[in-house]
Amino acid sequence: MGSVPSASISAQQYIRRYSRPIWEKQSLETTCLLLAYKVKYPENFSLLRGNHESASINRIYGFYYECNWRFNQKLWKVFTDCFNCLPVAALIDDKIFCMHGGLSPELVSLDQIKTLPRPCDVPDTGLLCDLLWSDPDKNVPGWGMSDRGVSFTFGADKVKEFLEKHDLDIICRTHQV
Repeated sequence: MGSVPSASISAQQYIRRYSRPIWEKQSLETTCLLLAYKVKYPENFSLLRGNHESASINRIYGFYYECNWRFNQKLWKVFTDCFNCLPVAALIDDKIFCMHGGLSPELVSLDQIKTLPRPCDVPDTGLLCDLLWSDPDKNVPGWGMSDRGVSFTFGADKVKEFLEKHDLDIICRTHQV
């Protein structure tokens, strides 16, 4: 997990799931502000990658256009390179597991997240994809197919099983907020 779980985050630190600014007005200003906070408060501010922090998705949702229209394509490429380095998960006080998307049938150990390559683009399948794209579904036990056409859905039983197995209290996700 991005600098995490190799180093856990304490509850007093800030985590900003990074996805939202990419498709809002003034995305560039918001993105720069968040990166500036990370530089100014490196021990107290963490950014997590969301599913929009990939070249293919932020092209669709306007970030590419905003960079290119206001500056140039080279700036968009610099941001894309930055997004490809962001961590995808964090662990707060060894009890709160944070990510943008959700669980993965491939996630057996939290240590697997440490081995995810960075920088990297988001693949169409696999652990990294699921951490950014999977969604809970209270109507489906176990694992289900996602209506998005990417990743999976997971039931309450999978959440309970995951929390118990890893001695966690809660999963904090921001997809579908």
